[in-house]
Amino acid sequence: MSDLHAYQYALIGLIFVWSGFVRSGLGFGGAVLSLPFLLLVHNDPLVFLPLIAIHLLVFSSLTIAINNRGRSATGSLVSTVDWPYLWRILGIMIVPKLVGVFGLLTLPSDIMSAIIFVIVAFYSVSYIVNRPFRSGSTTVDVVFLMLGGYISGTSLIGAPLIIAVVAQHIPKERLRDTLFALWFILVTIKVAAFVWAGVDMQWIHHLWLLPCAAIGHVIGLKFHQRMLQAETPVFFQVLGSVLLVISVMGLWQGLSGD
Repeated sequence: MSDLHAYQYALIGLIFVWSGFVRSGLGFGGAVLSLPFLLLVHNDPLVFLPLIAIHLLVFSSLTIAINNRGRSATGSLVSTVDWPYLWRILGIMIVPKLVGVFGLLTLPSDIMSAIIFVIVAFYSVSYIVNRPFRSGSTTVDVVFLMLGGYISGTSLIGAPLIIAVVAQHIPKERLRDTLFALWFILVTIKVAAFVWAGVDMQWIHHLWLLPCAAIGHVIGLKFHQRMLQAETPVFFQVLGSVLLVISVMGLWQGLSGD
């Protein structure tokens, strides 16, 4: 990114503030809701994906550690991470994740993206109208998790499909931190692949982009607390609205050929 103009650096900084906000506010969306904007500034995904990945590792682990400080010692409070459910879905996702990371299977990206965003849009509308969809089938949930794992392995934007399943099974008070723990594990695999492949991790740019993401992170934490204090339908309507935005953005990009 050494050849960018000053205004481009400013835009990238603002987008990373936004990335930190949505990540801590909702527990997901740091990549999928910021990468499209970043690519409009500088069209090179391999520049931004390592930055987004490291930010997620830093802020997800920090948030979980702070929220669970002292809980294991006293045993009086339940962890903010639903570990049994996390390990269960991770067992479903790990193989597709590795397949995506190492490019062992190549599917037409336009078809895959269209399928995913249509499914996510269907889920999001059900949340917005306060009639959350329940598949009623473990098989359907497994398929969605496997697809989400594969997309996460290829591009780090599999969150919407995974959320569509996970949000049905975890209380809202534990949803964000459980997702943080899941993203931490999945992204660690992706970062290892980046290092193995010799991808430039953009370490010098972390010096100024980490503070930008931190500003958004702090604002997002306050937003998340307000959502938890709201009625459950409001929480899921916000969740559904964000998912719908993601879906529309994804479908628009696919149709425009970008």
